[in-house]
Amino acid sequence: MNLSLLVLGIVFLVIAFRKIGGIPVKIWQAMLAGATFVLFTGQITLQKALQAIDLDVMVFLFGMFVVGEALIMSGYLNSLASRGWHRIHTVNGLVAAILIGGGLGSAILMNDTLAIVGTPLMLRLARENRLDPRLLLMALALAITTGSVMSPIGNPQNLLIAIEGPVPSPFITFVQFLALPTFLSLALAFVVLRVMMPDAFHHKLQAPSGVPVSDPQLARLARWSVLMVVIFVGLKMMGVAFGFPLEIRLSAIAVTAAVPLLLLSPHRVTLLRRVDWPTLVFFASLFVLMASVWQTGLLQEWTTRLQLDLNSLPSVLGLSLTVSQLISNVPLVALYLPLVEESHGSLATLMALAAGSTIAGNLFILGAASNVIIIQRAEQEGQTLSFWSFARIGIPLTCIQMLVYGTYLHWAFR
Repeated sequence: MNLSLLVLGIVFLVIAFRKIGGIPVKIWQAMLAGATFVLFTGQITLQKALQAIDLDVMVFLFGMFVVGEALIMSGYLNSLASRGWHRIHTVNGLVAAILIGGGLGSAILMNDTLAIVGTPLMLRLARENRLDPRLLLMALALAITTGSVMSPIGNPQNLLIAIEGPVPSPFITFVQFLALPTFLSLALAFVVLRVMMPDAFHHKLQAPSGVPVSDPQLARLARWSVLMVVIFVGLKMMGVAFGFPLEIRLSAIAVTAAVPLLLLSPHRVTLLRRVDWPTLVFFASLFVLMASVWQTGLLQEWTTRLQLDLNSLPSVLGLSLTVSQLISNVPLVALYLPLVEESHGSLATLMALAAGSTIAGNLFILGAASNVIIIQRAEQEGQTLSFWSFARIGIPLTCIQMLVYGTYLHWAFR
């Protein structure tokens, strides 16, 4: 057994059980320990470890954490939510609204952004209505992962596919082949949640109370920051839609949105202190550990030995589902795209890659960055979503969703 793979397996076990000898261990601590071990045992050099850390992802997350904290600290997010939920009176309606709203929102603003700002809102709704917070956190996680499938900017891996695929008329193509199965998958998410957590639905929601903005100045700056994100994302959408993709990096968008808050707000120090640093440590450690595993060549060797047709729908969906759990979906897509180009893969292959690599995030916590963000932020407020509570819902739902996407794409490209 290769040492890097062994360390990865141990890290997964620690994350699953969250304890070592009765001592509680957080997700970021387990990943940091794994990355540190492979670095100090020479499984990966310091130079390669630093090169493995995706600065675009790190800077993007940092910037969006600043914006998200400003939305929360100013009270603007709670005020906006209290106005939005006033017509919902049942848990069924609330969960459906989260799935639909989160799904559509992630198709426009990218799923990681919604994970950052949505988690505190879910926990507040759970507290006010005495609901099981796990239900709302699961609904949010499933909504933003599933909904992001149908958009070329819904998540980073889709953007890679849209631009480097290449995909003709990306927005039209993604909607044409992925929108219908995505809406069906969101409906299936509601059904699975209803079946797997029936007791959590037996509550009546309280009448929402109006929540005033606590810091109008910070709220104004936060609104401007969000508007800047929307404008830049809109420019990227227009560029991709018209065949002229704009080179506006995600990190640049996030930094541009965070700069007004860090320069103009008197709460800049508090905002920096409240940035979710543990999640940033987690991602840096994740990049290092996965690079160590990948450079062994064992995963590539196993793929070759299996002699899979990398362009067939079952192979694309199956590899996306499994490998995404090991190296995450963005590295998977970045590695898979050259293979698709080399083997003259079809549009069906690219659409299956987008669907499979994204829906893989519903299987286990580590399958999507947005899942980790949700859990890390929930743990800051004393709540969590365990590996097993996620998996018991994610496993059956992901299997059904993969079947839906596979069947629909087979029919659409027959």
